[in-house]
Amino acid sequence: MKRWRRLFRCFALAACLAACLSAAGCGVQEGDKKGHDVALTIWHVYGGQTDSPFNAVIDEYNQTAGKEEGIYVQVASVTNTNTIHEDVLAAANGDPGAAELPDMFVSYPKTVLAMPDDGILLNYEEYFDEEARKAFLPEFLEEGRIGGRQLILPIAKSTEIMYVNQTAFDRFAAQTGARLEEMETWEGLFDLAERYTAWTDEQTPEIPGDGKAFFAHDYHFDYFQVGTEALGEDFFAGNTIAFGKAWEQLWRPYARAALRGAVWLENGYATEALRTGDAIVTVASSASVLYYSDMVTYADNHSERIRITAFPCPVPSGGKKLVMQRGAGICTVHSDPERDKAACHFLGWLTEPAENVKFVTSAGYMPVTQKAFDDFLPGAVSRLTSSKYRELYQAFRKTQQEYAFYTAPQLETYLDLETDFEENVRLLLMAGRNAWREAGSRQTELDKTADEILDQLKSRYA
Repeated sequence: MKRWRRLFRCFALAACLAACLSAAGCGVQEGDKKGHDVALTIWHVYGGQTDSPFNAVIDEYNQTAGKEEGIYVQVASVTNTNTIHEDVLAAANGDPGAAELPDMFVSYPKTVLAMPDDGILLNYEEYFDEEARKAFLPEFLEEGRIGGRQLILPIAKSTEIMYVNQTAFDRFAAQTGARLEEMETWEGLFDLAERYTAWTDEQTPEIPGDGKAFFAHDYHFDYFQVGTEALGEDFFAGNTIAFGKAWEQLWRPYARAALRGAVWLENGYATEALRTGDAIVTVASSASVLYYSDMVTYADNHSERIRITAFPCPVPSGGKKLVMQRGAGICTVHSDPERDKAACHFLGWLTEPAENVKFVTSAGYMPVTQKAFDDFLPGAVSRLTSSKYRELYQAFRKTQQEYAFYTAPQLETYLDLETDFEENVRLLLMAGRNAWREAGSRQTELDKTADEILDQLKSRYA
């Protein structure tokens, strides 16, 4: 904190900016900004408008470090990243009726890449010196470097975590000998998934073919993307998908389990599949912990309280431990030097280890500096009252220690490709599942069906 205070004070704020900080222009009430030299607006995604852990953090800043320096941060909007993406582009393109850009907004690289002129954004390297930048985990910082400039600053990161309905898994394990350790690899997870579906089918012999799905993945695109890279191959070829040898290892166990009904392929999030008992193991964003329920309500309307455990994401057999880096950062719209310095003072305060850990543990994210992980996170985790959150942060810690974080490439086609693939791979597998069952569910036809679907994907994207 002292480092940022010294950095900020050495620039010295201008004596008066009232003329350019009218209440109408910045969305701050006159009483709020009284006594402050600079008032800044921000759009963010952390929680709801009236119940947001980030709003509480901003309030703390305004009452402490911000007050000392004459800076006031005003939340102008709390929404989701897709809405912010659309609103930022509308404002940047000058669309009729578009809102004025705030001083700061949450952003993924895709938003910056789609802007008509990213020159309006602040390059943080001009305000965060090399020593300050070295404090961040390098993978987290690198994701926000666009065109050789640090345009996005990480404040909280997420990754993909495996969540398990431990209550249901224990029942399965007691009768079959299944072990959690089998899910350390994707091959082991999908083999276990097939066994679970067969086992649940056996529970109701009077209703053949009613086995339950075992596994739900929020990001099928990431399974292949990260898995391919973990096996040492490039997932992308130019602006499309490269179908190399690694696909054979990744595709077959995944497709076999999906065709047998062991993988949940419906629309919606994995949290929903766990909440309804339609799956008992999921891979999803670590930030989705907020939406995982400790209560399962089944199709017959009876409910059961469960225990949720969390583990690092599986890896392909023989592949390195690699996991997707998720979570947006903050962009600052370049203004005059005083406002730019004020924004960086707030972000510097927010990414100081103690403050950063306080924020991320209230929202289900990872901190962004090594010191926060090493010196502050363990103590914060020990004070968490929610067992679900404690599980998450234990999985976080193990992930940070053992895995490398994968950063998706900055391709203009990335978002369209991801969206199209997610939809099509599920539709093709559901159609293949129905066709395979109608043909008699013969073992000899299973791999043939899987190969035909892969050929369709190759013809669409290769």
